[in-house]
Amino acid sequence: MPAVVLLGAQWGDEGKGKATDLLGDQVDYVVRYQGGNNAGHTVVIGDQKYALHLLPSGILSPNVVPVIGNGVVIDPAVLLEEIKGLNERGINTSKLKISTNAHLITPYHRTIDKVSERFLGKSKIGTTGRGIGPAYADKINRIGIRVQDLFDPSILKQKIEAALHDKNQILIKVFNRKGITVDEVLSEYLGYAKVLEPYVADTALLLDQALKAGKNVLLEGSQGTLLDVDHGTYPFVTSSNPTAGGASTGSGIGPTKITRVIGILKAYTTRVGSGPFPTELFDADGEALRKIGGEVGVTTGRNRRCGWFDAPIARYAVRVNGLTDFFLTKLDVLTGWEKIPVCVAYDVDGARVEELPASQSDFHHAKPIYEYLPGWSEDISKAKSVNDLPKNAKAYVEFLEKISGAPISAIGVGPGRDETIVVRDLIK
Repeated sequence: MPAVVLLGAQWGDEGKGKATDLLGDQVDYVVRYQGGNNAGHTVVIGDQKYALHLLPSGILSPNVVPVIGNGVVIDPAVLLEEIKGLNERGINTSKLKISTNAHLITPYHRTIDKVSERFLGKSKIGTTGRGIGPAYADKINRIGIRVQDLFDPSILKQKIEAALHDKNQILIKVFNRKGITVDEVLSEYLGYAKVLEPYVADTALLLDQALKAGKNVLLEGSQGTLLDVDHGTYPFVTSSNPTAGGASTGSGIGPTKITRVIGILKAYTTRVGSGPFPTELFDADGEALRKIGGEVGVTTGRNRRCGWFDAPIARYAVRVNGLTDFFLTKLDVLTGWEKIPVCVAYDVDGARVEELPASQSDFHHAKPIYEYLPGWSEDISKAKSVNDLPKNAKAYVEFLEKISGAPISAIGVGPGRDETIVVRDLIK
């Protein structure tokens, strides 16, 4: 069976957890392929709400094997706390598999992340301070620590020593902070080996075997397209590749095995942290979107910046990911507006621009060009098909599909697991 990628088509927080959970009964494996505990997915099942940070959303589906792929950076303490929290709520986590090649976040990564961001002052990027960027930097600099290193104390110590040789110089001489000792990190991380060992596996081999056996594999990204380190609004991005290409490198599944790429698209737009945001609202409409949509970061607790739907961003996501489908979320949040603006293009220094500007400077100066669609006031949370939607809500969905460049195959009309309209099968 082919593999399916599910990713964010905007700046993250689009509702990937809901989408993954909806597909849980149709897949055998759900793989998180990048990012760390700097992202969060919220899943609502009945009256229960689950906030996931490192664990794949498939952990909540009893028949799914959840996998943390090699492209993820893991804070062991956070992971174990998350596992413990789910176990206490009756969720079975014993099927979890963790790649031997996934990199680990250490105390020195978190410390450097926080002091570096503070040092930048007004130029700060808006990181979560959880050590994600420094961990990926060590990975690229080839001084990172991987999960498999936990099981070889000698190698683990050598790697910690190598990493701290330079980092302590920076902490002490640049940031005037206390250095971190090798022994304190070594002691803590050796303690994780025994408890993590039952979960550790050659996940790339496991997934290859699963695909050959006809199993369905869902590859789940964190963050979103415009936070991709290569294709996002650099430098206001994450440190990994949430886009579809990252699904292959972060899981070990070859690109020819992937035949469907689903982009999660919010019916409006949000982002967390610094960086350009052409449709951002600073008025009562923005505050209403934030309040009605519950736009507070699952991981950070920070208010999300809110704005109207941005079609050039959606088209860009189709292009760089090769999207085959959209899953439109939070359509219900727009209920009650008399007119709903949709950004169809940008004004950049007096010129109309239909696509995302290649120049970051141009994107910073882009002003949205809006078309206005009539709104609706009817409750749509009970809709089971597109035809159940009010006329104007249906027209809004059809307009977004037309200007975004890919079919909308599912529509979220409420936060619950069953509050979704499935237009087309998303797996087969």
